[in-house]
Amino acid sequence: MTAPSTTPPASPADTPWRDRKRYAWLLGLAVPTLPFQAAALVTVSDWQVLWWWGPFFAFVIVPLFDALIGPDQENPPDKAIPLLEADRYYRWCTYLYLPLQYGGLLYACLLWSEGMDVPDALGLAATVGVVAGVAINTAHELGHKRETVERLLARLALTQSAYGHFYVEHNHGHHIRVATPEDPASSRLGESVWAFLPRTVTGSVRSAWRLETRRLHRRRHRAWSYRNDVLTAWALTVLMFATLAAVFGPVVLPYLIVQAACGILLLETVNYLEHYGLLRERRPDGRYERVAPRHSWNSNNTTSNVFLYQLQRHSDHHANPLRRYQTLRHFDEAPQLPTGYASMIVLAWMTPLWRRVMDPKVLAHYGGDARRANLHHRRAERYGAPSRCGERHGEATAPRR
Repeated sequence: MTAPSTTPPASPADTPWRDRKRYAWLLGLAVPTLPFQAAALVTVSDWQVLWWWGPFFAFVIVPLFDALIGPDQENPPDKAIPLLEADRYYRWCTYLYLPLQYGGLLYACLLWSEGMDVPDALGLAATVGVVAGVAINTAHELGHKRETVERLLARLALTQSAYGHFYVEHNHGHHIRVATPEDPASSRLGESVWAFLPRTVTGSVRSAWRLETRRLHRRRHRAWSYRNDVLTAWALTVLMFATLAAVFGPVVLPYLIVQAACGILLLETVNYLEHYGLLRERRPDGRYERVAPRHSWNSNNTTSNVFLYQLQRHSDHHANPLRRYQTLRHFDEAPQLPTGYASMIVLAWMTPLWRRVMDPKVLAHYGGDARRANLHHRRAERYGAPSRCGERHGEATAPRR
C-alpha cells in the first residue's frame, strides 16, 4: 500500500504566472490586414461603402468590444517580468506587423491603379490610414528598444505615414519634456484637438530638427548629410512614394497622401489625449519633477490595449521606456480615462463633449485648482486661473541628445 503524500499542495504563490492574453496579442495583426478585409467584404456583399471598413473597425467595433469585455487591471508579478521580456514570441507579434502593413499598402495601390470611384478610393485610403496610424504605434514600441533590428523596423514602419522624424522627437524630445508647457506633444487644459494639431505637428518637426542638428554638430558632422536621421527618414518616404507612383501610376499619389494624413491624425489625437492638462511641477532648482504615473492618462480596456500593444498603460511606459508592452503595469494612482483610446479619439474630435467629460476630470485630479494643470494661457480666466501669456510655449529645448 502506498503511503500518503506528505508534500503540501502548491500555494497560489508557487504557481507559475501565465499571461492570459498571450495569444490575444496576435489579434493586433488583424489591423494591417484591414485593406484585404475591406476588399473581401465588398466582394461578398457588393456594398461599396465597406471600403470604409477601417474607420468602422477602429471606431465602432473596437469600442463595442471594449464595452463588452471591459478593463483588465492585472499586472505581471515582478518575478515573471524577466521571462516575459526574454520571450521572443511577443517580439514577433510586432515584427509581423510590417510585412502585412506593406502588403496591404501594395494591394491598395493596385486597386487604386485599376480606376476606383473616388468615394470608394477615399474609403480605401482611410482604411489604409488606420493601418498607418497603428503602424506609428508599432514603431513606437520598436523604436524604444536597444536592438538595432527593432530600431530599423521602427523607422520602416514610419515611412508609410511620412512621419519618420517621430523616431527622433519622441524618444529624445517628448520623453524629456512630457507634461510640460515646452512639450509640443502634451496638450493643455482648454486646448481643443483642432488647435493642438497644427501646434504639435509643426512643433515636433522643429524639435526633431533641432535635436538631430545638435547631435550631429556635437559629433562634428553637418546637419545636411546622410547621417541626419530626420532627412533620411523623409527621404525613405519620398523614395517609397515615387517608387509606388512609378509602378502603379501617378494616380496613387493623392491617396498615398490621404492615408498618410489619416495616420498622422490618429497619432496626434492619441498624443492629445495621453497627457491632456497634466503638468509636472517645478522643483526649487527650476527643473521639472521626475515623471510619475500621475502625469499620463491611462486606460485598462482590454480590447484596445490588445490592438495597441498596451500603449494605454502609458504611465509605466514613461517611467520605463525600455519595458516591453507585455510587461507594462497598471498604477492605481494614474488618472484613468473613461474608456479606451478608440472611443476617446472620437470624443476628442467633438470638442464640446470632450470638454464636458475631460475638463472636470483634470480639475478633480488637481483638487479643483486649475493653476496646477498644464493650462492653455488663453483659457486661464475660464478656469479661474491667472493668465500666463508671457510664457513662450514650445521654445525650450530638451537636454542634449
